[in-house]
Amino acid sequence: MGRFQWSNSTWRGSPVSFSPYQPPWSVSAANLRSNNVPKISACIISYNEEKKLADCLRSLQPVVDEIIVVDSLSTDATLTIAKQYTDKIFEQKFLGHVEQKNLAVSKASHDWILSLDCDERLSKQLTAAILAVKNTLPAYDAYKMPRKTFYVYRWLQYCWYPDKKIRLFNKHKASWGGTNPHDRVIVATNNIHELQGDILHYSFDSISAHLQTLDKFTDIAAREIIQRGKKVTWLAPLTHASWTFVRMYFLRRGCLDGFAGLVASALSFTHVFVKYSKVIFHYRRQGKPP
Repeated sequence: MGRFQWSNSTWRGSPVSFSPYQPPWSVSAANLRSNNVPKISACIISYNEEKKLADCLRSLQPVVDEIIVVDSLSTDATLTIAKQYTDKIFEQKFLGHVEQKNLAVSKASHDWILSLDCDERLSKQLTAAILAVKNTLPAYDAYKMPRKTFYVYRWLQYCWYPDKKIRLFNKHKASWGGTNPHDRVIVATNNIHELQGDILHYSFDSISAHLQTLDKFTDIAAREIIQRGKKVTWLAPLTHASWTFVRMYFLRRGCLDGFAGLVASALSFTHVFVKYSKVIFHYRRQGKPP
């Protein structure tokens, strides 16, 4: 954690207690919050997420003991909304997805971390599963769970599912890693258990939103490839992108997700094609072979 610069991080907000939410399943979150049960810190990073943040934080309330929000200097009502759920809010200029999420983990008071993106929520089944294992969390070092994506107008049951993610982990046994912007939790051991129930991912509200994210994420990914000095041939955009489409639309049966599955697969092709094309264009502008 020492590589981070936190001088710009500041406390925001005033103490606000959790709302008296009563989960509809049999295990009571209030009964679980005792000194004998491992405590969980929810860690969230945000930037201009006023439309989705409240639902994310509300879904976490039944299972976590504190909520940490690291915000990248939002200009909308994100901080105002966050204050309704926690007083542990930090502002930090964006460091990168991996770095920002590790910064949030470093602010947590408890050993166990539950991490969601602002456009994600815990399903009722997943909430019940977490509550059911909360008192025996140390039996494993991390927990993975499937993620189901809502794309524009429908749930994708195939091309982006089950998309299993590790999101609940012991911070002394795991941390955020991977290559920006595609972060992932890296666990030091294979002692990982799978929970039943989905993370509900409300991804893109429109094709325009998907294209905007595509442009931003391909910029980040292309920079990472260039910084690593990875060699990219002029065939790479087409070959990598074609394999992405085949894998999603045919092998993962995205064709059964209807027109949304076709669009998601086609734009995933575009994402990969544009990423590698940006790398090649960078090298060509520098007068270097890719």
